[in-house]
Amino acid sequence: MDIKKFALLSLGALALAGCEVVDGFGAYGPDKSVDRGIDSDDLSTMRAGIWVDPNGCDHWIIDDGVEGYLSARLDKYGRPVCSGSAPPTVATGDFKQGSTSIIGDPL
Repeated sequence: MDIKKFALLSLGALALAGCEVVDGFGAYGPDKSVDRGIDSDDLSTMRAGIWVDPNGCDHWIIDDGVEGYLSARLDKYGRPVCSGSAPPTVATGDFKQGSTSIIGDPL
């Protein structure tokens, strides 16, 4: 093995060594279910809308003005929900008021 390959492998091993759990940050980064912004609120209190992807499946969408959140809408078995609530690539609902606290179901 020549010096270039050894250096490249060493650099790759060093980069992977940083993938440990440190201060609550895991191998995949921080917990993304928590709003950490200046106006931080619990995501369960924010208003969500639905964005329909090009395949026709639904995604929950929240926009609090600074940050945005998007996650697939899944049924109780973990399969995507494709309700047809809007045309593909269209968002519906009052998601732009995400930082407004609500009571009850977001939709």
